[in-house]
Amino acid sequence: MPEPRPAPDHLVDRDPQVTPQQMAAALVPPPQFSAASFASYRPDPEYPSQAAVRDAVETFVTTAPEPAKRGLFGRKRREPEVAPKSGVYLDGGFGVGKTHLLAAAYHAATGRKTFGTFIEYTALVGALGFQGTVDLLRGTALVCIDEFELDDPGDTMVMTRLIKELSETGTRFAATSNTPPGALGEGRFAAQDFLREIQAMSDRFDTMRIDGLDFRRRAVDESASVVDDVPAALTALSSATPSRTGGPARVTQDDFRSVVAHLASVHPSKYVALVDGLDAVGLTDVQAFTDQTDALRWVALVDRLYDAQVRIVASGIPLDTVYPDVMLEGGYRKKYLRAASRVVALTRVDDSPRAS
Repeated sequence: MPEPRPAPDHLVDRDPQVTPQQMAAALVPPPQFSAASFASYRPDPEYPSQAAVRDAVETFVTTAPEPAKRGLFGRKRREPEVAPKSGVYLDGGFGVGKTHLLAAAYHAATGRKTFGTFIEYTALVGALGFQGTVDLLRGTALVCIDEFELDDPGDTMVMTRLIKELSETGTRFAATSNTPPGALGEGRFAAQDFLREIQAMSDRFDTMRIDGLDFRRRAVDESASVVDDVPAALTALSSATPSRTGGPARVTQDDFRSVVAHLASVHPSKYVALVDGLDAVGLTDVQAFTDQTDALRWVALVDRLYDAQVRIVASGIPLDTVYPDVMLEGGYRKKYLRAASRVVALTRVDDSPRAS
């Protein structure tokens, strides 16, 4: 008789500890983008901006920046009133390939480079302090920032200062977001009180708009998949899908609300480690959110599950319907819709998603 499979682990039992050194070492593209290139990006011919932005980003990252101009006797000329452009900012909806292009830029760039989500950089500042982060990143040729979002005034000030200080020492930036840089923070905090900082940051980027449909939903109109029996579905998945490291697939099984509650005790910067090594997570009795803070933590977890391509097996309501209308009408609408798009892909066996 075959040996019985071990009971699935529980996500709520995981309490990862991450050092600042590990956080810095993790500033590389997620595994699914380890070979992303401009050549492998597939623009939608119905939306010419996709090919145009691909070519523009490739030109940006493969063209050396102009050296600082100097005046008589080699003295550096006075800085112009308008800060020089030191980065590209890809603005567009979810599923148009922004993250693919960002990873392609990382791989094509020469010299020292980093790739991380917005929250990973702010978490690094929290761990090392602002000056420690500047010292760590000083000399980096290209800093790639995925999912650029300003949810509070503290993040606004941190990222504005970080970009300014690194830009002045020659670092260039490539960023993605679902929101134009001039509109960051709208509907989330008193953005008008920080317009000067937001505008100063915005002025350093060439904004490139990518139009198109969410490719994750181009082939399907259905919602996220739901199963009746999560344990049985996980057993079937483990039997049919080997782990990436060999042996049966590594899975967890938890009640959805228990996972949401557990996220409150784990800093979002550790969510990468929380799902490390997993092939699938099972969630029972998925319910709609009633608390926006819980919903935002879930969005951060979905992003990390998506980066790691961890399957989701869930019962209850479809995971793309967990946000009530009152949340979708607020300032975090684009975050929720991005997460909804991603869980549709992660709950479908036959899909091969590519990040936005």
